[in-house]
Amino acid sequence: MEQHSNTAMALTSDMPNKKQTVCIFGTGDFGRSLGHKMMQCGYTIVYGTRNPKDTKLIPQGASGMSHREAAETSDIIILAIHRIYYDFLDKLKETLCGKVLVDVSNNLKINQYPETNAEYLAQLLPESKVVKAFNTVSAWALQSGALDASRQVFVCGNDGRSKEKVMDIVRSLGLTPLDKGSLLAAKEIEDYPLQLFPMWKYPIYLSLGLTVFLFIYCIIRDVVYNHVTKSKDFSFFLVISIPNRVCPIVALVLLALVYLPGIFAAVLQLYRGTKYKRFPNWLDKWMLCRKQLGLIALAFAFLHVLYTLVIPIRYYVRWKSNSYITKQVLDNKTDSFVTEYAWLSDSYVALGILGFFLFVLLGITSLPSVANSVNWREFRFVQSYLGYLTLVLCTAHTLIYGGKRFLNIGSYPWGLPAAYILSLIIPCIVLVMKFFLIFPCIDRPLTAIRQGWERKPKHLCEPHNLSGSSV
Repeated sequence: MEQHSNTAMALTSDMPNKKQTVCIFGTGDFGRSLGHKMMQCGYTIVYGTRNPKDTKLIPQGASGMSHREAAETSDIIILAIHRIYYDFLDKLKETLCGKVLVDVSNNLKINQYPETNAEYLAQLLPESKVVKAFNTVSAWALQSGALDASRQVFVCGNDGRSKEKVMDIVRSLGLTPLDKGSLLAAKEIEDYPLQLFPMWKYPIYLSLGLTVFLFIYCIIRDVVYNHVTKSKDFSFFLVISIPNRVCPIVALVLLALVYLPGIFAAVLQLYRGTKYKRFPNWLDKWMLCRKQLGLIALAFAFLHVLYTLVIPIRYYVRWKSNSYITKQVLDNKTDSFVTEYAWLSDSYVALGILGFFLFVLLGITSLPSVANSVNWREFRFVQSYLGYLTLVLCTAHTLIYGGKRFLNIGSYPWGLPAAYILSLIIPCIVLVMKFFLIFPCIDRPLTAIRQGWERKPKHLCEPHNLSGSSV
């Protein structure tokens, strides 16, 4: 009986954070969502509001009081209000003295103010303990549940105990706190929600630039040339034919660009004889956005598949096929079956199907939920070995598509090569360089360097006597 009582007391002592009262200033979308979520986790919530009698905006089960009365009920006050309304806090200095103030505010743009909101709050209330948290979590995420959004919450503050209290709240909500250090980190945390696809900027610019260039190139080669030299109107190519040439080219080039920085990194490490020197800034940025390049490449590959599927129902294709059949009937002539062409056609399609299948597999594996369920060796096998296999299959698919047409002088209107030839340049460079890197005489020293071995300069390896000659 006594043992059972002690156990019950121990369990009760472990749950004070679940039953403590937390004050929230602000009854907007975020304040209401956060309060509702905290009440579901066992907290008692008191709202500080300008109109305590108006209970329409206060979640059921919570209390509404004036700011001063609400602040007196708890040691933790969450400020779910904008910075421009912080002035009223100056009147509550005595009440807020020594209390933990959790700043969840965000600005409308980066560097909107000279100092961060959290630092401004700390200057306004120097006797309070300011902690920055929850600003990267949306009201929608709190309402939908942690599994439907990012689970990570950045936390920073100058007082360790205050941060720990806030992180306990974060954990109890099913989220993952990440301690970013002192309030100096508030700038990084406040800028984070304002960034628009920071890792996607360069890949998107590159893919758009490549798409525009190839689109214009194909228009000149296939539409303008035929209009000027043959007076034929192929302007309808702009809708499906040209996009279906541009999409696979962009997909293949971007896929090659995913693996090209790894080749450059390997060459640099071999040249330097060490892995402990930083790569150039451009190469660092390139390697960090490889995932985004790959996903954009997959999107273009999907478009290519969709455009290809509609080819049989196109009016131009049906007209051309019917005209060819009619011509054979009128000429009383049937083309003989060529086994070589059948092999090339089936091989072209088969390589495209296999390449797209592996392409999709690479994209699925890059998803955080999938990547977190495999170990590093499995992830590396898919992204590296199967990735290069995907590049090989897609490059072979393009080579067979072109066949021997590049030998025909008629395939170069105005001296312009077919667009598929341009698409093969970077992939072939990557594959050739990778082929040499897998030679044992190159792979062994590269592996040793990546495991920490360093090639020392000769003057450090050979001892010298006083006269300067080697011993």
